[in-house]
Amino acid sequence: MTTITIAWIALPFFLGFVIYLIPRLDRYLALLVTFASAGYALQLFVERSPLTLKLLDNFGVILTVDQLSGYFILTNALVTAAVILYCWHSNKTAFFYAQTIILHGSLNAAFACSDLISLYVALEVSGIAAFLLIAYPRTDRSIWVGLRYLFVSNVAMLFYLIGAVLVYQAHHSFSFGGLRQAPPEALALIFLGFLTKGGVFVSGLWLPLTHSESETPVSAMMSGIVVKAGVYPLVRCALMVEEVDPIVRIFGVGTALLGVFYAVFEKDTKRMLAFHTISQLGFILAAPVVGGFYALTHGLVKSALFLIVGALPSRNLKELQHQAIATPVWIALVIASFSISGFPLLSGFGAKVLTTKNLLPWQVIAMNLAALGTAISFAKFIFLPHGGEAKVKSGFWAAVILLIGGLIVANIVYYEAYTVTNIIKPLATIGIGWLAYFVIFKRSQLKLPRVLEEFEHLIGVMSLILILLFWKGFAWLGI
Repeated sequence: MTTITIAWIALPFFLGFVIYLIPRLDRYLALLVTFASAGYALQLFVERSPLTLKLLDNFGVILTVDQLSGYFILTNALVTAAVILYCWHSNKTAFFYAQTIILHGSLNAAFACSDLISLYVALEVSGIAAFLLIAYPRTDRSIWVGLRYLFVSNVAMLFYLIGAVLVYQAHHSFSFGGLRQAPPEALALIFLGFLTKGGVFVSGLWLPLTHSESETPVSAMMSGIVVKAGVYPLVRCALMVEEVDPIVRIFGVGTALLGVFYAVFEKDTKRMLAFHTISQLGFILAAPVVGGFYALTHGLVKSALFLIVGALPSRNLKELQHQAIATPVWIALVIASFSISGFPLLSGFGAKVLTTKNLLPWQVIAMNLAALGTAISFAKFIFLPHGGEAKVKSGFWAAVILLIGGLIVANIVYYEAYTVTNIIKPLATIGIGWLAYFVIFKRSQLKLPRVLEEFEHLIGVMSLILILLFWKGFAWLGI
């Protein structure tokens, strides 16, 4: 298994460069990599026992793959495969597919890391590959959005790297376990990097513009899997270091509420999905022990939603209320919206039930409010008029069927969720959300200010506030 793991990590980078040499095989080689990742992830579920590889033992550079890694790796495989299928008959060049696979490989590596320095390398490579995909159209707008993302990401990782050095200074190891002996300022800097990279809480307000202005397949990858690279180490640290768990849960609750608050008032389809990505990341962090399964469910459904929204005649929800969309597209949109709302028969139901059962008492009310906001948000899609006609890309249905099929199959993972009590609660939440949508939010004209999303505020104010919060927060916990 050790040899297979090393080959699996190296394969995307090797084939990413081969694509440049043999551009005619770009799509086939890219798809082959996703099959290899999916097979490896499934093998992790079969093996059950974790695999640990000590690369530089004296420095604590360690790779660990287990079931938690398996959920994130499988998400990466399915989302990347769907994006490749979506672009199959497009005019994307070998450069696009090469960067997609390099991004895929760097994310795989991040999901296998259990030390600070190898994770830094993986996150930096993923940031560069994501920037190149965002800027792929080479328009002034796309280049600006890409550079904005790269700048925010690099500043966050600079904070992170300083924190990693402080951890090594205190523990003489880069292992996540060294966080127990690390000074509060090191934890503050490291977690600031994770929060920004993962799009969590106010440090994630770079995310709506980046995800909404990128091309449809890139938006699907960014929301479906790229942001998980910052969330995964938070989940891993919460599970490894007991003292960190309360902080991660607090930010999970805050993120879930912040994202859904913006989403319910948003009138732009892609921006609404982007804000809802922030909210759903909060659900992953609110219950770290089951965060892997929720990450898989969210990755599949959010990628599907971005691809489907890209096929709608307009991004403006007010305009869509007066334009009939094609019935097959509407059905796919409704299925995905049902899943993310927690409707039974789809994996979103099991993920929400599992998360709810692992919440602490103080989290319950806030997370129920976030679930209610989710139902309100996606009522905007469910009740759109249908019966019209639409032309979709030739690879659209292959991608959407793969993702929605994954939601249906993943529903089997937690079949114990299907009890009368568990079914009634989400149905009641969805019903109340739909009622609130028709009575209040459908006619709402409120537009929330975007001042916090402006570039000049993203680095300075938010970074300083988060450093202060973490510094005091960790000191209060006595770690």
